[in-house]
Amino acid sequence: MRFRFIDEHRQTFPVRVLCEVLEVSPAGYYAWRGRPESGRTTANRELLGEICRVHEASRGRYGSPRVHAALRAEGVRAGQHRVARLMLQHGMAARRSRRGQPRTTDSRHALPIAPNLLERRFTAPAPNRVWLADLTNIRTGEDWLYLAVVLDLFSRRVVGWAMADHMRGELALAALHMAIARQRPAPGLIAHSDRGSQYAASDYRVALAGIGARASMSRKGDPLDNAPMESFFKTLKAELVYNAEYATHSEARRDVFAFMEVWYNRQRLHSAIGYITPEQMELTAA
Repeated sequence: MRFRFIDEHRQTFPVRVLCEVLEVSPAGYYAWRGRPESGRTTANRELLGEICRVHEASRGRYGSPRVHAALRAEGVRAGQHRVARLMLQHGMAARRSRRGQPRTTDSRHALPIAPNLLERRFTAPAPNRVWLADLTNIRTGEDWLYLAVVLDLFSRRVVGWAMADHMRGELALAALHMAIARQRPAPGLIAHSDRGSQYAASDYRVALAGIGARASMSRKGDPLDNAPMESFFKTLKAELVYNAEYATHSEARRDVFAFMEVWYNRQRLHSAIGYITPEQMELTAA
């Protein structure tokens, strides 16, 4: 590894200096250069090229499990531990999230609270049987932009969303209306959310009743009752928002739209559904 490092950087620094810093002899380095490359070294170099391609295509969003899954889907044969080791050696890792965001849930109200129909059973037999909903915020130079999302539990696909400069009830309702218009769910759908006033509001309950849906709500102060939705927002922040600085709401809207509709729904491999995309998952139920 030291000789390879020297070989990769010999156009930038003198070989003698690199050898001295890495505590190897120039003679040893030149002897190494004269040897033919081993089959394992050649295979690792070729695999690293494939890893870099997949990692760059994901804009640095993929860690080793998803890189391995993407390569496997393309027919590239390599163990997950080998992929992880090569990524670690070359400083490639998934983007990480940060903490410290303002709360978007206000459960201090006297509106009706629905029972928890999910009880943390985060599977569904088919699309449009269980939807999850929640709100989050995105910092911009024009103050916060608020995002409401509706997620299908079966495929983890974003089926409805809305963005605004406020988090009043109409924001959550707009995301629900988009999901209804797109998916046209049959009666019996479970629509799960937290206890926020946006989801307990009369207009939201009327919209659910209009399609024969049953409302479900998490226990008070327990985000794990809506864990897949929390996971989606964590992914959005780690893979997009925390790596950008938005001067305006318009800039953030464009980026978030592209992330959800182009990347997340159609291209990103999702661990909870077997490392395929939400779109591919829905095709399995067709």
